[in-house]
Amino acid sequence: MTSTGDSESAESFDVIVVGGGPAGSSAATFVAMQGHRVLLLEKEGFPRHQIGESLLPSTVHGICALLGVSDELHGAGFTKKRGGTFRWGSNSEPWSFDFALSEKFAGPTSYAYQVERMKFDKLLLDNARRKGVTVRERSAVRDVLEEDGRVCGVCYEDEDGVEREARSRFVIDASGNQSRLQGRVGGQRRYSEFFQNIALYGYFDGGKRSPEPNSGNITCVAFESGWFWYIPLTDTLTSVGAVVRKECADRIRGDRDRALAALIADCPLISDYLSEAERVTTGPYGEARIRKDYSYLHDAFWRPGMTLVGDSVGFIDPLFSSGVHLATFSALLAARSVNTVLRGDLDEEECFGEYEARYRKEYQTFHDFLVSFYDVTRDEQQYFSDARRVTRDPSPGAEAFVGLVGGGASDDTALTSESYRDRRKEDLHRQSRDVHWEGHRIQMQAAFGEPADEAPAVEDGLVVAKDGMHWARDPETAPV
Repeated sequence: MTSTGDSESAESFDVIVVGGGPAGSSAATFVAMQGHRVLLLEKEGFPRHQIGESLLPSTVHGICALLGVSDELHGAGFTKKRGGTFRWGSNSEPWSFDFALSEKFAGPTSYAYQVERMKFDKLLLDNARRKGVTVRERSAVRDVLEEDGRVCGVCYEDEDGVEREARSRFVIDASGNQSRLQGRVGGQRRYSEFFQNIALYGYFDGGKRSPEPNSGNITCVAFESGWFWYIPLTDTLTSVGAVVRKECADRIRGDRDRALAALIADCPLISDYLSEAERVTTGPYGEARIRKDYSYLHDAFWRPGMTLVGDSVGFIDPLFSSGVHLATFSALLAARSVNTVLRGDLDEEECFGEYEARYRKEYQTFHDFLVSFYDVTRDEQQYFSDARRVTRDPSPGAEAFVGLVGGGASDDTALTSESYRDRRKEDLHRQSRDVHWEGHRIQMQAAFGEPADEAPAVEDGLVVAKDGMHWARDPETAPV
């Protein structure tokens, strides 16, 4: 909507973030840490339910370290996830992987967490407050304000039902897959022709656990209508979801409780895991829920004064737990762009073009590997070969696969194992790499306080500045 021009009655900030999930709280924190005035508006009150409980090492040891929330995360009592277990492909027996199989994760960072999103998201939002973000919950944004073709703020309804305006130089839409604002950047969502699945999920008490050290693993099981996830959130609470192919959508119509029970009965391994369990039927986990229309990418990432992050810009598929990784990764890229423009270093088009190019590459790598992984006629060795092909990682055996599903399959990224980090610090400045994943680059920054290298991630692109929170021109390609 057009600004009323009554700037005296509207509060003023450098940046307004819409949405308090991992993408929104991360973007707000990264900008506030640079001394900018940030307002975050969240329509719900936290804690609140959210899907997507399985994290990757690059999020735990990279993004969360950069946010300054590691101590809180490690002390929250979340289930430690050392890898994953699959009943998938032509092998009739379940097979597992450990993050420690890859030298990129070997050592103290060879794990992630299974998290209750109600607790994890609140942890990140509380951290944003501590870092100086003005956070207002139960405040629903109705629209953006525009002036001379540029977004200049938002109008919102506060927790008392009062209509208000707030002005800013940038608006970051992190309001999720049901965003009401994403169309304001122009363009439209492009839904995947391949991933047209529907998820039906619920929570169970008393489900079985795999023997140690795999008791915290996510388990993914293919069956006739699609596949199941089985996520151990606590010693007794488990998130269980059936991801059903579009042609099997009739199976989840009608009563959701009966539909979920019928799908579980069709999957012997999951049925066995839940043989002594009961579905939670009260409280925030008491409802069987459906998630559909996931697997999309918006064809515009930004316009003057506004950008999209997290599920507002895209989502692929839950199979490799990439949702929170992509959300927080996009938040970091967008925050670098906002920070750089606010500081006056580079122009808006160049900075947000860098964000878009890097995110699209990351998204495409996940997408391409997932397409190949959904072919359940092959065995794990063929999947490992696909991981090497997609990421261009020459590592033998399962290493490329583990590096990929752990959050960083590219040689241009940073590492967490001590021996690999030491070697990579020597190698990075004399090698030119093709970037596909940025998870390890983020971890290198968290470990050493600066980006992993100065090589552009995209042709003729920008590089990460020394502080890790801005873009800079590549000195080797910058005009004299």
